[in-house]
Amino acid sequence: MSPPRTPAHRLDAALSERFGAAPAVAAGLPGLDELARMAEHRSHRRFDGRAVEPALLRLLLACAFSAPSKSDLQQADVIHVADRAKVKAIADGIPDMPWIADAPVFLVFVANNRRIRQIGEWRGKPFANDHLDHFLNAAVDAALVMMSFIRAAEAVGLGACPVSHVRNHPEELCRMLALPDWIFPVAGLCAGYPAEPGRVTPRLPLEVTVHVDRYDESGGREKIDAYDRRRHALLPYRRQRYSDRYPNSDFYGWSEDKARQYSVPERADFGAFIRSKRFNLG
Repeated sequence: MSPPRTPAHRLDAALSERFGAAPAVAAGLPGLDELARMAEHRSHRRFDGRAVEPALLRLLLACAFSAPSKSDLQQADVIHVADRAKVKAIADGIPDMPWIADAPVFLVFVANNRRIRQIGEWRGKPFANDHLDHFLNAAVDAALVMMSFIRAAEAVGLGACPVSHVRNHPEELCRMLALPDWIFPVAGLCAGYPAEPGRVTPRLPLEVTVHVDRYDESGGREKIDAYDRRRHALLPYRRQRYSDRYPNSDFYGWSEDKARQYSVPERADFGAFIRSKRFNLG
């Protein structure tokens, strides 16, 4: 029988798989169990069918809303889509993501700039910050709450998978969820008890994404090429994106996939949608 894996061993194994090498871990560092759990994060798209108890969901949401908020403005809300007919309608609009309909919990995290405007009216004050920054603040608040929900869900044995695709049809979603002006969807989230362990997704090396004092992209292409090869060895793509537009590549890595993904317009009308929600992006 192999000895139990310590948090330090788990952390080293997860980061080595994720980045190709793990940073040194100081002996006796506090919080290693939580760091290991963060490093072992993986998205889940298959669920075992067990229901998530309402009291547990409420607890996880309370923990999620304990996240930081820009200037304590609290510009994030969550719509729990409990009506399975609505969940099915959302899933039907995203046919390549069947796990949406299968997930026992589907949440939509929304940015809410409406409430602070209402508060200003109630208190007789003008809203003097009608520009791009207020849009960004609300979106970031919603993203922080969503990430905190994912961390809380994983702590109790649930798995989750964000769904940015809900922004592909934002008008329909707003009508379905009755989202008024100055409120918009940031992402959906499937959650439930995982049916399988899932896999750690390799990430770009810290030498590409972490900078000291100034942005530095020297050697970036070579580092990304090396990442492509490492990722392909661990988690190769099952298919080549937009095969109807591009010939099959002999080697199909992450950078080729992402270059293809952003070569085709997607959500090009999202800015117009946001302006229709009465946001000023100037």
